[in-house]
Amino acid sequence: MSAESSPLKHPLDLVDQLRQLIGAAHVLTEAQDVAPFVEDWRGRYRGEVLAVVQPATTQEVADIVKACAQAGVGIVPQGGHTSMVGGATPVGARRDNGTAPVVVALRRMNRIREVDAVGNTLIAEAGCVLQTLQEAADARNRLYPVTLGAEGSCQIGGNVSTNAGGTGVLKYGNTREQVLGLEVVLPDGRIWDGLRALRKDNTGYNLKHLFIGGEGTLGLVTAVAVRLHPKPARTATAWLTFDNVESALTCLAEFQSIAGDRIAGYELLNLAQLQAVQAHFPDVRLPTDPEAPYAVLVELSDTYIKADLDGLLHDVLSGLTERGLLRDAALAASETQRAAFWHIRHSISESNRKAGMGLSTDVAVPVKSLAVFIDQASRAVQARWPELVIVLAAHMGDGNVHFIPRFSFEQWARLPNAAATADAVRATVHDVAVALGGTFSAEHGVGHVLVDELVRLRAPLEIELMQRIRASFDPQGLMNPGKLLRR
Repeated sequence: MSAESSPLKHPLDLVDQLRQLIGAAHVLTEAQDVAPFVEDWRGRYRGEVLAVVQPATTQEVADIVKACAQAGVGIVPQGGHTSMVGGATPVGARRDNGTAPVVVALRRMNRIREVDAVGNTLIAEAGCVLQTLQEAADARNRLYPVTLGAEGSCQIGGNVSTNAGGTGVLKYGNTREQVLGLEVVLPDGRIWDGLRALRKDNTGYNLKHLFIGGEGTLGLVTAVAVRLHPKPARTATAWLTFDNVESALTCLAEFQSIAGDRIAGYELLNLAQLQAVQAHFPDVRLPTDPEAPYAVLVELSDTYIKADLDGLLHDVLSGLTERGLLRDAALAASETQRAAFWHIRHSISESNRKAGMGLSTDVAVPVKSLAVFIDQASRAVQARWPELVIVLAAHMGDGNVHFIPRFSFEQWARLPNAAATADAVRATVHDVAVALGGTFSAEHGVGHVLVDELVRLRAPLEIELMQRIRASFDPQGLMNPGKLLRR
């Protein structure tokens, strides 16, 4: 899948060529114009670019990639730029010849191409914001179930490239479970048309799965065909508080026994995390029990309008109360209250950004090991860095914990080697998760930040196989260089 390349005579030659391909207005080179594209949304990772290009069609993407491949210039695909691990930032992407990469920003490729309410499918271009997909499905009385705190800015192409998860994985699965087909521009500029909206297609290797979670290292996703689901007719939402994680796990088991696949979300938050939200979102009021060590946001949903989800909630919670496991509970009595509960959950990323230097980890462990992981990871981190505050938010039903040791900005500024400290803190957390049969990245990906952790924590054979796959698609190493795997 390689393209013939010729030495780049001068970087400006490629810039001029890109202007001819897609129009000068869509090729950005001035510092003030490229600034939003070279730094991640938290201001932690910054790179340099030769140019930022904004194509409007798949053919324009193919022309751009082919031109970059022939010139031997790296390509950084960029969607909503909401990565937590520097996955869409041009950091570490400069080539051995010193040439900075080209960022291909897909925000102009934002059309919904088709919604099929009978077949329950939707086809969207990669630059469509996730919320736009959700709204397009809703307009046809359907549901696109991937929901994230960044859904108003993240793009479906980025969701696919990182296999995004979110709060609905327990009921619906992550992005991989939603994708039916893809359209991808390969590293040599050819277009792979795998945009088949079929539930069944058993014709050889399922190539789309290589690109889902591939973080743009094998090709550039330009369009996506996804599954839609029936829109829930009934929901019931509650805010629960507990003394410990074990009690929250017992509650989850009770809900699974009685409610089954009606559980649409089960989110665990600790007190420090809720205090951070309240400190930076003055409009937030906790529904109940503001001093509880842990809170759970649970939501049930059903497509049957007569389903008695409130009764089901009451039955489970009454049993837990009788056993002394539940501290308190507040049930949303209206859509406004439900939205207020979820507003707390979706305010976490922004509040953490403002509260201090949080070293986000994105581990997953077997659900039965969640309490053990949280206890052991907290002890391990605070034994070495007792000044750290631990905030956490867990997609508890699928074992994914965003475990975030947090420095104050002042503490961070005083560290003699902040980058080394960050690596050491993350490694401490990762080691606990892996020892329990877990993983160091559940939904954020590897990006730039965790490249060394992938090598450290995955078997050499896995790394070899990944490298061989990457080399077969992109022998020049031009696609999203510096991400996922070492060059």
